[in-house]
Amino acid sequence: MTNSDLAAGKRARLVAAACQMVHEQGVENTTLADIAQAAGVPLGNVYYYFKTKNDIVRAVVETHLDEANAMLAAIEAGHATPGERLKAVFAGLSEQTELIARYGCPTGSLCAELDKRADGPGITADLLRVPVDWAAAQFEAMGRSDGRDLAVELIARYQGTALLANTFRDPGLMEREAARVAAWIDSI
Repeated sequence: MTNSDLAAGKRARLVAAACQMVHEQGVENTTLADIAQAAGVPLGNVYYYFKTKNDIVRAVVETHLDEANAMLAAIEAGHATPGERLKAVFAGLSEQTELIARYGCPTGSLCAELDKRADGPGITADLLRVPVDWAAAQFEAMGRSDGRDLAVELIARYQGTALLANTFRDPGLMEREAARVAAWIDSI
């Protein structure tokens, strides 16, 4: 293993730890020391990879975007029809019901928190724009001229259900809503 491989592995551990800590504690409550400890990396090493906390927050956002794009690509490859894909995306987003019930949706929580910053959402808006745009294309492939509105409704249903599941600490809410969304998609 080369030094470059070791460095990439350490950076990846830091980003993974940052994703976890930001989800569990929020951006403002997560320190670089928390991230270093969770990654098993000395605090001084964090500064080698990320000069500021904003740099690591950007890496968290980019990681979420990469994961969303990978999930959507896998759904595209694994499901033949737009309706099947739409049901799969809601089910895929809802897979971590216990985690969502405890900490909320990683994407929704991050968007809500970063939107309150003075610099606004910036790249964070893409975290919701990507699934909305993808869902709109699926609804349009089903022949719906109101695909964008339906896509917003789909993502809003997911985000709202995630918020309620977190607030009430009820993972079953996600599962029940996934079934209702599947029936709704079938009715379109």
